[in-house]
Amino acid sequence: MLTHLTLENFKAWRKADLAFGKVTGFFGQNSAGKSSLLHFLLMLKQTRDATDRSVVLALGGELDFVSLGTFDDIAHHERTASGQSRRISWSLDWTLPEKGRLDLASYGGPPYHTTKIRAECEVGVSKGDLEAWHLQYGFDDVAFWLKKGAKGCQLGTNSPDFEFRKGPGRPKQLPGPVKTHLFPGETRTSYQNTDFLRDFEVAYERLMDTIYYLGPLRAHPRRDYHWSGTKHEDVGQRGERTVDAILAATRDARTVRLKPKGRGIPLVPFQKAIAKWLKDLKLIHEFSVEEVKHGTNLYRALARTSASAPPTALPDVGFGVSQVLPALVLLYYVPEGATVLMEQPEIHLHPAVQSGLADLMLNVAEVRNVQIIVESHSEHLLRRLQRRVAEEKALAEDVKLYFVSLQRGRAQAADLLLNEYGEIENWPDHFFGDEMGEIAAIAKARLKRRMSGGT
Repeated sequence: MLTHLTLENFKAWRKADLAFGKVTGFFGQNSAGKSSLLHFLLMLKQTRDATDRSVVLALGGELDFVSLGTFDDIAHHERTASGQSRRISWSLDWTLPEKGRLDLASYGGPPYHTTKIRAECEVGVSKGDLEAWHLQYGFDDVAFWLKKGAKGCQLGTNSPDFEFRKGPGRPKQLPGPVKTHLFPGETRTSYQNTDFLRDFEVAYERLMDTIYYLGPLRAHPRRDYHWSGTKHEDVGQRGERTVDAILAATRDARTVRLKPKGRGIPLVPFQKAIAKWLKDLKLIHEFSVEEVKHGTNLYRALARTSASAPPTALPDVGFGVSQVLPALVLLYYVPEGATVLMEQPEIHLHPAVQSGLADLMLNVAEVRNVQIIVESHSEHLLRRLQRRVAEEKALAEDVKLYFVSLQRGRAQAADLLLNEYGEIENWPDHFFGDEMGEIAAIAKARLKRRMSGGT
């Protein structure tokens, strides 16, 4: 699970220092930089996935998670006083499951083991080329780094227990990091005791592999879906593979928990779990995905709006169902321990359903240990998160909320202090508009009309 991100010089962010909870929400003004935070994580994910190892940062194209243009497009627009070239730097902290902890003693080293890791990187332009200048992994107070210097890159550590021993013969001059997270192959041929560094790289790649994304725009529902049996890892950026995911989970007889583990808590078939949530959200009465005719591989998503209503194809039951369905399916389809990024999941949803989305997120975070990072404009979603903390159905420390604003061209994130009673102790001015101003204006207009003899 992601626990902390520091970021410098990315798009509107001169500096960002963010802690993550089980559910993290970014709220605030349009074009203030909320989506950029999610896009940064997606850039790291697609960089990890890039087949071309010479690509320092995969800024993306039409088929990628994000398409960010050029380095000049993503580097913060302010330059240093000395006129140095732009750079982007960051650090990322995360925790491993206990069964996946790093045990450095297995390499014959000291008995160090950890489930908490930090990765740091700095990239910039040198002689017209984008390069990674600094890569570092660490835990607690121990760090291992590769830094660019005047005579090439230098490998180092701050721990005497892990002093790097040069191999036989004169070691080659080390090149810079590969992508933004890999030590170059020459590290292992030039130094004898560097095999353990691969464990950090693998942990980072596994982290990126467990990040999933659902964008703000949804694919239009179709009357019929053709499914060839392919099993995808998610529902697609626009939810275009939602029905495929439902069918794959049904074929595999997947079951999910709707309540925390305990005696007598049943596992529920995947489709029934989805149908129950749609009903609890008061969107429809029943839901199922059925083959039109056996052996055709042609399926139809059917819903009943009430107990007495006939089954209806998804395009005929209102846009709200097809809007929330991808989010709902994704949260139950991803593996436990995953991190899900969502942009504006509330679009086209009734306020009551927006509130219900908050309950869905809290439930999945608790029951499935899925971390959710959401960018939203929904006051109803925020208020429900507050309410559940006040009702002691969620812990304040598990819910991190930020108000993002743009000040003099710089994005700023105010950490909203949520206390144990669900109250935000530092509520920003005009968070969701000037509500009291609107009420006062209505009262003033009403009084004016009455005084002038109006009704």
